[in-house]
Amino acid sequence: MPVPLEDLFNDVIAKSMRGIALTDAELAGKAGVSAEAIAAIKSGTVDEASLLKLAPHLKLHGPSLVTMAHKAWTPADVKLSGLAQFNTPYHDMTVNAYLVWDARTKNAVAFDTGADASPMIEFIEKNGLNLSLIFLTHTHPDHILDLKKLSANGAVTAFVHERESCDGAQTFTLSETECWESGGLKIEPRSTWGHSKGGITYVVSGLERPVAIVGDALFASSMGGGMVSYADALATNRKEIFTLPDNTVICPGHGPLTTVGEEKASNPFYPEFK
Repeated sequence: MPVPLEDLFNDVIAKSMRGIALTDAELAGKAGVSAEAIAAIKSGTVDEASLLKLAPHLKLHGPSLVTMAHKAWTPADVKLSGLAQFNTPYHDMTVNAYLVWDARTKNAVAFDTGADASPMIEFIEKNGLNLSLIFLTHTHPDHILDLKKLSANGAVTAFVHERESCDGAQTFTLSETECWESGGLKIEPRSTWGHSKGGITYVVSGLERPVAIVGDALFASSMGGGMVSYADALATNRKEIFTLPDNTVICPGHGPLTTVGEEKASNPFYPEFK
Protein backbone atom coordinates (compact mmCIF):
# COMPACT_ATOMS: atom_id res chain seq x y z
CA MET A 1 0.00 0.00 0.00
CA PRO A 2 1.47 3.40 -0.97
CA VAL A 3 2.56 5.70 1.83
CA PRO A 4 0.24 8.75 1.78
CA LEU A 5 1.41 12.35 1.71
CA GLU A 6 2.46 13.59 5.13
CA ASP A 7 0.77 17.00 4.79
CA LEU A 8 -2.41 18.42 3.29
CA PHE A 9 -2.70 21.92 1.84
CA ASN A 10 -3.96 23.34 5.13
CA ASP A 11 -0.91 21.91 6.93
CA VAL A 12 1.26 23.87 4.49
CA ILE A 13 -0.72 27.05 5.24
CA ALA A 14 -0.44 26.50 8.99
CA LYS A 15 3.31 25.75 8.88
CA SER A 16 4.06 28.85 6.82
CA MET A 17 1.91 31.07 9.05
CA ARG A 18 3.69 29.79 12.16
CA GLY A 19 7.07 30.19 10.50
CA ILE A 20 6.47 33.78 9.42
CA ALA A 21 4.61 34.48 12.69
CA LEU A 22 1.40 35.79 11.11
CA THR A 23 -1.97 35.62 12.87
CA ASP A 24 -5.20 35.03 10.98
CA ALA A 25 -6.08 38.70 11.40
CA GLU A 26 -2.67 39.91 10.17
CA LEU A 27 -2.74 37.65 7.13
CA ALA A 28 -6.32 38.68 6.40
CA GLY A 29 -5.29 42.33 6.34
CA LYS A 30 -2.37 41.72 4.00
CA ALA A 31 -4.21 39.43 1.56
CA GLY A 32 -7.67 41.03 1.55
CA VAL A 33 -9.25 37.77 2.70
CA SER A 34 -11.52 37.55 5.74
CA ALA A 35 -10.18 36.02 8.93
CA GLU A 36 -13.15 33.66 8.84
CA ALA A 37 -12.11 32.42 5.38
CA ILE A 38 -8.58 31.81 6.64
CA ALA A 39 -9.87 29.88 9.64
CA ALA A 40 -12.01 27.78 7.30
CA ILE A 41 -9.04 27.06 5.03
CA LYS A 42 -6.95 26.00 8.02
CA SER A 43 -9.70 23.57 8.96
CA GLY A 44 -9.62 22.04 5.47
CA THR A 45 -12.11 24.04 3.39
CA VAL A 46 -11.03 24.29 -0.26
CA ASP A 47 -11.27 27.93 -1.37
CA GLU A 48 -9.23 28.41 -4.54
CA ALA A 49 -9.64 32.17 -4.82
CA SER A 50 -8.54 32.76 -1.24
CA LEU A 51 -5.63 30.32 -1.50
CA LEU A 52 -4.27 32.21 -4.50
CA LYS A 53 -4.53 35.50 -2.58
CA LEU A 54 -2.86 34.11 0.55
CA ALA A 55 0.04 32.35 -1.15
CA PRO A 56 2.23 35.37 -2.06
CA HIS A 57 2.06 36.71 1.50
CA LEU A 58 3.20 33.33 2.81
CA LYS A 59 5.90 33.03 0.12
CA LEU A 60 4.15 29.95 -1.25
CA HIS A 61 3.31 28.92 -4.81
CA GLY A 62 -0.45 29.40 -5.19
CA PRO A 63 -1.16 26.94 -8.05
CA SER A 64 0.70 24.17 -6.18
CA LEU A 65 -1.44 24.86 -3.12
CA VAL A 66 -4.59 24.58 -5.21
CA THR A 67 -3.34 21.29 -6.67
CA MET A 68 -2.74 20.00 -3.14
CA ALA A 69 -6.20 21.16 -2.05
CA HIS A 70 -7.77 19.04 -4.79
CA LYS A 71 -5.47 16.10 -3.95
CA ALA A 72 -4.46 16.13 -7.60
CA TRP A 73 -0.76 15.27 -7.18
CA THR A 74 1.29 12.51 -5.64
CA PRO A 75 4.88 11.70 -6.57
CA ALA A 76 5.56 8.96 -9.08
CA ASP A 77 6.49 5.59 -7.64
CA VAL A 78 10.23 5.31 -7.07
CA LYS A 79 11.85 1.91 -7.43
CA LEU A 80 15.62 1.81 -7.02
CA SER A 81 17.67 -1.33 -6.59
CA GLY A 82 19.57 -1.11 -3.32
CA LEU A 83 17.06 1.12 -1.51
CA ALA A 84 14.25 0.07 0.83
CA GLN A 85 11.82 2.17 2.87
CA PHE A 86 10.37 0.92 6.18
CA ASN A 87 7.20 2.66 7.33
CA THR A 88 6.16 1.95 10.93
CA PRO A 89 3.31 3.32 13.10
CA TYR A 90 4.05 5.84 15.83
CA HIS A 91 1.03 7.01 17.85
CA ASP A 92 -1.40 8.48 15.28
CA MET A 93 1.10 8.75 12.43
CA THR A 94 3.78 6.71 10.67
CA VAL A 95 7.52 7.27 10.35
CA ASN A 96 10.10 6.13 7.82
CA ALA A 97 13.51 4.52 8.13
CA TYR A 98 15.72 3.43 5.24
CA LEU A 99 18.23 0.80 4.23
CA VAL A 100 20.73 1.28 1.40
CA TRP A 101 22.97 -1.56 0.26
CA ASP A 102 25.54 -2.52 -2.33
CA ALA A 103 24.43 -5.60 -4.27
CA ARG A 104 27.99 -6.78 -4.95
CA THR A 105 29.35 -6.67 -1.41
CA LYS A 106 26.00 -7.12 0.42
CA ASN A 107 27.09 -4.25 2.62
CA ALA A 108 24.19 -2.19 4.03
CA VAL A 109 23.79 1.06 5.91
CA ALA A 110 20.66 2.16 7.80
CA PHE A 111 19.19 5.62 8.23
CA ASP A 112 17.09 6.15 11.36
CA THR A 113 15.22 3.30 13.04
CA GLY A 114 11.55 4.25 12.84
CA ALA A 115 9.32 3.26 15.72
CA ASP A 116 10.10 -0.44 15.25
CA ALA A 117 13.27 -1.73 13.61
CA SER A 118 12.00 -5.32 13.37
CA PRO A 119 10.92 -5.11 9.69
CA MET A 120 14.34 -3.74 8.72
CA ILE A 121 16.17 -6.40 10.72
CA GLU A 122 14.06 -9.13 9.11
CA PHE A 123 14.79 -7.69 5.66
CA ILE A 124 18.54 -7.65 6.38
CA GLU A 125 18.48 -11.28 7.49
CA LYS A 126 16.26 -12.47 4.65
CA ASN A 127 18.47 -10.89 1.99
CA GLY A 128 21.79 -11.89 3.51
CA LEU A 129 22.95 -8.33 4.05
CA ASN A 130 25.56 -7.08 6.49
CA LEU A 131 24.55 -3.95 8.41
CA SER A 132 27.77 -1.98 8.82
CA LEU A 133 26.68 1.51 9.92
CA ILE A 134 23.65 3.46 11.15
CA PHE A 135 23.11 7.16 10.51
CA LEU A 136 20.60 9.35 12.35
CA THR A 137 19.03 12.32 10.57
CA HIS A 138 17.95 13.87 13.88
CA THR A 139 16.97 12.72 17.35
CA HIS A 140 13.22 13.26 17.59
CA PRO A 141 11.92 10.13 19.35
CA ASP A 142 10.04 8.63 16.39
CA HIS A 143 13.30 8.44 14.41
CA ILE A 144 15.55 6.80 17.01
CA LEU A 145 13.10 4.81 19.14
CA ASP A 146 14.57 1.40 18.26
CA LEU A 147 18.26 2.28 18.05
CA LYS A 148 19.28 -0.21 20.74
CA LYS A 149 17.70 -3.11 18.85
CA LEU A 150 18.91 -2.07 15.39
CA SER A 151 22.47 -1.56 16.60
CA ALA A 152 22.41 -4.85 18.54
CA ASN A 153 23.19 -2.98 21.76
CA GLY A 154 25.94 -0.95 20.11
CA ALA A 155 27.58 -3.69 18.06
CA VAL A 156 26.84 -1.63 14.92
CA THR A 157 28.18 1.92 15.12
CA ALA A 158 25.62 4.71 14.83
CA PHE A 159 26.46 8.33 13.98
CA VAL A 160 24.61 11.55 14.80
CA HIS A 161 25.50 15.23 14.43
CA GLU A 162 27.21 16.71 17.50
CA ARG A 163 24.36 19.19 18.07
CA GLU A 164 21.96 16.29 18.68
CA SER A 165 23.91 13.78 20.74
CA CYS A 166 21.99 10.78 22.05
CA ASP A 167 22.66 7.53 23.87
CA GLY A 168 23.95 4.79 21.62
CA ALA A 169 25.43 7.01 18.88
CA GLN A 170 28.80 8.57 18.19
CA THR A 171 28.77 12.28 17.38
CA PHE A 172 30.46 13.80 14.34
CA THR A 173 31.42 17.34 13.34
CA LEU A 174 30.59 18.47 9.82
CA SER A 175 33.80 20.46 9.47
CA GLU A 176 35.82 17.31 10.17
CA THR A 177 33.66 14.81 8.24
CA GLU A 178 33.71 14.91 4.45
CA CYS A 179 32.10 11.51 3.96
CA TRP A 180 32.04 7.85 4.94
CA GLU A 181 32.74 4.99 2.56
CA SER A 182 31.33 1.54 3.21
CA GLY A 183 31.26 -1.46 0.86
CA GLY A 184 30.78 0.41 -2.41
CA LEU A 185 28.67 3.21 -0.92
CA LYS A 186 29.68 6.79 -0.22
CA ILE A 187 27.70 8.76 2.37
CA GLU A 188 28.06 12.55 2.49
CA PRO A 189 26.50 14.53 5.37
CA ARG A 190 24.89 17.92 4.69
CA SER A 191 23.46 20.32 7.26
CA THR A 192 19.69 20.77 6.86
CA TRP A 193 18.86 22.15 10.27
CA GLY A 194 15.84 24.25 11.18
CA HIS A 195 13.29 21.56 11.93
CA SER A 196 15.77 20.31 14.52
CA LYS A 197 18.97 21.90 15.76
CA GLY A 198 21.34 19.43 14.11
CA GLY A 199 19.33 17.94 11.27
CA ILE A 200 21.43 16.15 8.65
CA THR A 201 20.70 15.06 5.10
CA TYR A 202 22.82 12.12 3.98
CA VAL A 203 23.59 12.00 0.26
CA VAL A 204 24.40 8.45 -0.84
CA SER A 205 26.20 7.57 -4.05
CA GLY A 206 26.95 4.10 -5.37
CA LEU A 207 23.50 3.16 -6.66
CA GLU A 208 22.07 3.84 -10.12
CA ARG A 209 20.82 7.24 -8.94
CA PRO A 210 21.89 9.53 -6.10
CA VAL A 211 19.83 9.21 -2.92
CA ALA A 212 19.23 11.87 -0.25
CA ILE A 213 17.93 10.73 3.13
CA VAL A 214 16.54 14.02 4.40
CA GLY A 215 14.78 13.17 7.68
CA ASP A 216 12.14 15.79 8.41
CA ALA A 217 13.82 18.56 6.41
CA LEU A 218 11.59 17.97 3.38
CA PHE A 219 8.44 15.99 2.56
CA ALA A 220 6.70 15.33 -0.74
CA SER A 221 4.99 18.70 -1.49
CA SER A 222 5.80 19.98 2.01
CA MET A 223 8.55 20.23 4.63
CA GLY A 224 9.07 19.72 8.33
CA GLY A 225 7.91 22.47 10.62
CA GLY A 226 10.56 25.09 11.44
CA MET A 227 10.57 24.12 15.10
CA VAL A 228 14.03 25.64 15.68
CA SER A 229 14.19 28.11 12.77
CA TYR A 230 11.76 28.29 9.87
CA ALA A 231 14.03 30.62 7.90
CA ASP A 232 17.01 28.30 8.27
CA ALA A 233 14.91 25.23 7.45
CA LEU A 234 13.98 26.84 4.12
CA ALA A 235 17.51 28.12 3.47
CA THR A 236 19.35 24.89 4.22
CA ASN A 237 16.93 22.90 2.07
CA ARG A 238 17.55 25.28 -0.81
CA LYS A 239 21.33 25.10 -0.37
CA GLU A 240 21.81 21.41 0.36
CA ILE A 241 18.88 19.53 -1.23
CA PHE A 242 17.59 21.56 -4.17
CA THR A 243 21.11 21.90 -5.59
CA LEU A 244 21.29 18.10 -6.07
CA PRO A 245 20.55 16.59 -9.51
CA ASP A 246 16.86 16.46 -10.40
CA ASN A 247 16.86 12.65 -10.50
CA THR A 248 18.05 12.41 -6.88
CA VAL A 249 15.68 10.23 -4.87
CA ILE A 250 14.48 12.03 -1.75
CA CYS A 251 13.81 9.77 1.25
CA PRO A 252 11.79 11.76 3.81
CA GLY A 253 11.10 10.94 7.43
CA HIS A 254 7.36 10.88 6.73
CA GLY A 255 5.33 10.30 3.57
CA PRO A 256 6.32 8.81 0.20
CA LEU A 257 9.58 8.86 -1.71
CA THR A 258 9.96 11.71 -4.17
CA THR A 259 12.70 13.36 -6.24
CA VAL A 260 14.39 16.73 -6.38
CA GLY A 261 12.81 17.38 -9.78
CA GLU A 262 9.30 16.59 -8.57
CA GLU A 263 9.69 18.84 -5.54
CA LYS A 264 10.91 21.70 -7.71
CA ALA A 265 7.73 21.31 -9.76
CA SER A 266 5.19 20.63 -7.01
CA ASN A 267 6.35 21.84 -3.58
CA PRO A 268 4.53 25.08 -2.61
CA PHE A 269 7.32 26.16 -0.22
CA TYR A 270 9.73 26.69 -3.15
CA PRO A 271 7.97 28.95 -5.69
CA GLU A 272 11.20 30.04 -7.38
CA PHE A 273 11.50 26.72 -9.23
CA LYS A 274 8.05 26.92 -10.89
